[in-house]
Amino acid sequence: MPEVPIDPHPVTAEEVVPGDLVALTREAAEQRRWRAVMHTLPESPGTIRLTLRPPLGGVDRDEVLRRGQEVIVAGRRTDVAAVPSVTSPRLDAVEFRDGDTVTRLRAVDPEGVEVTYRRRWGVWHRDVESRTSGTVPDDTVRGWAADADRAGYVVRHDARPAREPSPVVPRRVVVTGLGALTPLGAGVPELWRGLLEGRHGITELADEEFAGLPVRTAGTVPVDPAALLPRAAARRMNRSAQFAVLAAREAWRDAGFADGGTRESGLDPERVGVSLGAILGDASVLVGGDRKLREKGPRAVSPLTTPMTVPSQAASQVSLDLCVTGEARTVTSACASGTEAIGQAIDRIRYGRVDVALAGGAEAVVTPAIMASFAAMRALSGLGIEDGASPSRPFARDRAGFVNGEGAGLLVLEAEEHARARGARIYCEAAGWGLSADAHHMAAPDPSGGGVALALRRAVRDAGGYVVDVVHVNAHATATVEGDLAEAVALRAVLGGGARAGVPEVPVTALKGHLGHLQGAAGGVEAVAAVLTLHHGVVPPTVGCAEVDEDIALDVVTGAPRPLPADGDLVLSNSFGFGGHNAVLALRRV
Repeated sequence: MPEVPIDPHPVTAEEVVPGDLVALTREAAEQRRWRAVMHTLPESPGTIRLTLRPPLGGVDRDEVLRRGQEVIVAGRRTDVAAVPSVTSPRLDAVEFRDGDTVTRLRAVDPEGVEVTYRRRWGVWHRDVESRTSGTVPDDTVRGWAADADRAGYVVRHDARPAREPSPVVPRRVVVTGLGALTPLGAGVPELWRGLLEGRHGITELADEEFAGLPVRTAGTVPVDPAALLPRAAARRMNRSAQFAVLAAREAWRDAGFADGGTRESGLDPERVGVSLGAILGDASVLVGGDRKLREKGPRAVSPLTTPMTVPSQAASQVSLDLCVTGEARTVTSACASGTEAIGQAIDRIRYGRVDVALAGGAEAVVTPAIMASFAAMRALSGLGIEDGASPSRPFARDRAGFVNGEGAGLLVLEAEEHARARGARIYCEAAGWGLSADAHHMAAPDPSGGGVALALRRAVRDAGGYVVDVVHVNAHATATVEGDLAEAVALRAVLGGGARAGVPEVPVTALKGHLGHLQGAAGGVEAVAAVLTLHHGVVPPTVGCAEVDEDIALDVVTGAPRPLPADGDLVLSNSFGFGGHNAVLALRRV
């Protein structure tokens, strides 16, 4: 259509010529219901027949008018040869499927814009990236098509397209095994039972070395990991590596592999990898070595001090213990380390570098120096445990800071065809992940939540999903005032306004009230919990949150477990770290 303004003015029917845009009444002109004059033909001495068609395409209709009858023309002409004759198909007998699209164009409006709806979860969404854009049911779409020709619309239905062949097709990655050591106990069953029962594992640090600290509460693993390992092996591992090896063994067995490692399980060691996150690993080894040096001299320092100090020791020890030679990588990106390590393992399997990977995080930094440093930052919660309530209170009105913690959480990830070929039990799909950086401050979060929102959207997109697919979020929520609020701002920006906008809110839970903040291990342990949430269809409650801060404005699950909603298939697990590291894992129900 020519880009000139529409200038309605009256003329008589006999003055109309082909190419004019005509409205038969002033009301029709005001409602922008125009039609292009395709032909004019004398009908009788006193009448004229006009063949009219919507200017953006449609079906013809004839109108017989008196020659002197007033009509409205738009002051804009069109080339009648360029106006397509289009009939909208009936959709009554069409079986709709998720992934189908329907386009709807108000063809009687010369400036009409085509609107596309995509079917997802049994309804049609105008914007699948927004939970608040509005939806319509199948019957409404069928009604659009049935009424299109009469009402001056053009409706088109496109079936879900088949996937185009690609020279490189990423493999689907699934979760087949879980392992964890946490403040709730040794093993995944203890973790899951504690989460559902609403218990926390935060205790008072009784050792003399913590006596002078302003904060002495922490989430410590209640068993000695060294006692669960052969003595000779335990002496060559730091505490973080001990956690990692025990969690890896549990995950390995849970995935259906044989004790001992890759060869005993009939696997090629070169096709298996390890990917673990850690911030420091175990700070106590270096501190202990320095103490011995000052007190007893250089001969007292163990030759194992250096190899047991590096953050990569956990990944190294897991690869040694299970004879994994494909790769043993370590990710260090503050508190996002565990989640990023899982994401990197997903990509290594997707693109064929390995077939199986043990991925997650391990950390053991409940030491006097680390506790004193966090306290000096005013980041630690000063709340006690005397009343039985957790001092870590994510999203709560009275939240006062995080509680330092330790532990390990690992997943066994596999290429789907590899898992199915051996008849493995599949928990869920490790569907995608997203990274971003705040570029805001060395410790404080960006209050706008922009970086977090970017990581959330990237995770959903990497999973091949849409925002409307998200059914639950396992939040990072450390219980710091600024951090929880920034995450909530980001979640609202991505997931929409929830019930206030007329759509169900996405249930959110945060586990640091149960566990404390496990630092580089947090993403691994919380990923284990997110997998179990999908597998069992139950969302654990948020411990410590007696009253949700009204500024959070999220559907925080508190008090008791809640059934996982059915309309959706993606669960997001968030991890954010000092310095603006943001990582989000997307898991899909299978």
